[in-house]
Amino acid sequence: THTHSLTHSSFLTTHTHHRPSTTTSLEMVLQLVLGGGSSHQLFGWAVSASVASSSTTRSQFSCRCLSCMPNLLTVKQEVSFPLGVRRGRDGFFFRRRSFQLHVTASNEAGEENLRPKVLPPRSVSVILLAGGTGKRMGANMPKQYLPLLGQSIALYSFYTFSSIQEVSEIIVVCDPSYKDIFEEAGKGRLDVTVKFALPGKERQDSVLSGLKEIQGDAKLASVHDSARPLVTVQDIHKVFADAWIHGAAVLGVPLKATIKEAGADRFVLHTLDRRRLWEIQTPQVIKPSLLQQGFELVQQHNLEVTDDVSVVEHLNHPVFITEGSYTNLKVTTPDDMLIAERIILQSREQNVRS
Repeated sequence: THTHSLTHSSFLTTHTHHRPSTTTSLEMVLQLVLGGGSSHQLFGWAVSASVASSSTTRSQFSCRCLSCMPNLLTVKQEVSFPLGVRRGRDGFFFRRRSFQLHVTASNEAGEENLRPKVLPPRSVSVILLAGGTGKRMGANMPKQYLPLLGQSIALYSFYTFSSIQEVSEIIVVCDPSYKDIFEEAGKGRLDVTVKFALPGKERQDSVLSGLKEIQGDAKLASVHDSARPLVTVQDIHKVFADAWIHGAAVLGVPLKATIKEAGADRFVLHTLDRRRLWEIQTPQVIKPSLLQQGFELVQQHNLEVTDDVSVVEHLNHPVFITEGSYTNLKVTTPDDMLIAERIILQSREQNVRS
C-alpha cells in the first residue's frame, strides 16, 4: 500500500471570564500535497489521523478523501480531546495545550494507482449533437448549419475535434438531410472515423442515440453541442484529462452575473451565492460505462435531464468542473453570431501577428 504522511505540532490558547469546557473541538481541513507535476487519482483514498494532547490524550479518526485536485487530497473531520483549565491571576480562566497531528493517507490499491494516468491516443468517441431546430435564431434552417464567416457553424467544432490525437471517431447526431455537409467536410482530410446517428425527441434521446454507435473499446465519450463553434483544443485537452481521472468532467466558467430566485409573483425569494455557481458548457466527457448506467437509471425512473453529466449525477458519481473559456459561447441568437464572428476575427489577427 502506498502511503504519504505528515505531522504538525501547534498550541491552543483560550482566555475567558467563564469556566470553559474541559474539551475542545478542532474542525480541521487536512491537505496532503504530493510531489511531482502529474495528476494522480486521489479520490477515495483512505485517511487516518491522530491528535495527541500533551502526549497524554489521543483522539483518532479515519475517513475518506472528500475532494480531489491534482496531487491534492482533502479531508475534513472534527476531533475532541481534553484540555487543562486553570484560573489565572487576573481572574480569567486559562487553558493552553500543545497538540500534535499525524496524518497518513493510503491509496489501498498499491503504488500502481499513484502513477500518472495518461489518456491513450484514439480512445475518445465524440458525440456531436447537430439535430436541433434552432427556433430562437429565426432562420430558415437549423442554427448549427448557418454560415459563420463562410463555414457552417457545426463544422468549426467538427474540425477541432478531428485534429485531436485522442479522438478516434466522431458520431454526428443529425437529420439525414444534413449528412452531406459532414461527409464532404471529411473527405480526404480527417484522421478520424465519421459515423451518423438519428436525433431524438429530447437532448437525452439524441445523446443515447449517439452512445449506441460508439466503438466498444472507447475510454471516454465526449458530448458536444455543435452550436458551440469556438471551443479550443486546449480546453478540450483539459476536460479530457479531468474526465480520465475522475470518470466524468465538464467544461464550465464561474458565473459573472448575480442570480436571484423569485416566486411565481416575481418577488425575490433569495440571492444565490455566485461564488459557488458555474455556467456549464460542452464538451461534457464521461466514461461510456458510467453514461450507459446513468441512462438506464434515467429510463427506469422516467427522469428528465437537461445536460449529459446530470445523467451521471443521478448515480451519485462525482462530476468535476474543468474551468474553460468565456469565448466558448453557444450561438442561439443573431447577436451571438455577431459576437462569434468578432472572436474569430480577433483570433485570426492574433495568429497573423504571432
